[in-house]
Amino acid sequence: MAKELNQLLEKINSGLENLALPTSPANLYHPIKYILKIGGKRVRPMLAMLSYQLYKKEVDQVILPILALEVFHNFTLVHDDIMDEAPLRRGNDTVHTKWDSNIAILSGDVMLVKAYELLSQAPTEVLPALLKKFNACAQEVCEGQQKDMDFESQPFVTVEEYLDMIRQKTAVLLGFSLEMGAILAGAPKAHSDKLYNVGVNLGLAFQLQDDLLDLYGGAGFGKQIGGDIINRKKSILITKAIALAGKSRGELIKLYNSTIETQPQKVEEITAALEKLNVKEKVEAMIVEYEAKGAFFNSNNSPNHQRLVEYIKLLKSRVK
Repeated sequence: MAKELNQLLEKINSGLENLALPTSPANLYHPIKYILKIGGKRVRPMLAMLSYQLYKKEVDQVILPILALEVFHNFTLVHDDIMDEAPLRRGNDTVHTKWDSNIAILSGDVMLVKAYELLSQAPTEVLPALLKKFNACAQEVCEGQQKDMDFESQPFVTVEEYLDMIRQKTAVLLGFSLEMGAILAGAPKAHSDKLYNVGVNLGLAFQLQDDLLDLYGGAGFGKQIGGDIINRKKSILITKAIALAGKSRGELIKLYNSTIETQPQKVEEITAALEKLNVKEKVEAMIVEYEAKGAFFNSNNSPNHQRLVEYIKLLKSRVK
């Protein structure tokens, strides 16, 4: 099973490495090659390939439109990093740090154009449907990012608002990736719809798990413990806590939005409030619920079906 997954990953990495890109102007195209080479799990094209293989074997004929998923994803990362003023991506300098923001904006724009160029290589009989769905997905990703930025100036958001934001910003692209593979293979609409829902629910579970790891993952996870709390970032932990806080709601909101000089003190106080409300256990229950909705069940017990199930299990293990 691992061998087959590695072979698919090699196809993706080889395809990205060999993308037809001009060499001039260098400051426009070198950043694109840079961001595509500095890592990434390639989750979205992997999901699309595995979904495609539920119905057809050879993925080589659809590798180009599938690569559009990874190019688009990295386009969003380049622009998100500018908005977040993030210095690092995957342990390397972000594009706007290594070059500058103007170059990063333009390179990101070209990546979006390239994503559409790759997508246009899909079979003509499915291209109109794919374009319509891709456009809707891309618009939702942008809406989710805007909501995330809007949240920064709000004292609190509800659990429902937060879930809607992460669904758009993160989960819908995972859903579309599974849906896209099925559409490329000519699968029935009922199948592609089901795969879309599988991906969206998995995306929600993964993001909630990531929120938990920010506080409870430990130093070995590679993140600053309580970074979301220190930066007053909205996450499922604080939104759930506020929903449960009752009479102490206002006090909790004030504490979370405070700028306590001693960062460990703030993390400690917020953590104590979360534990009093049993937030960790309640979020873990939400994750289990979304994972159950994202479980891929199929009467077809073929090796291709098992490979998709195995890959989904692998993804779950990597975020826990």
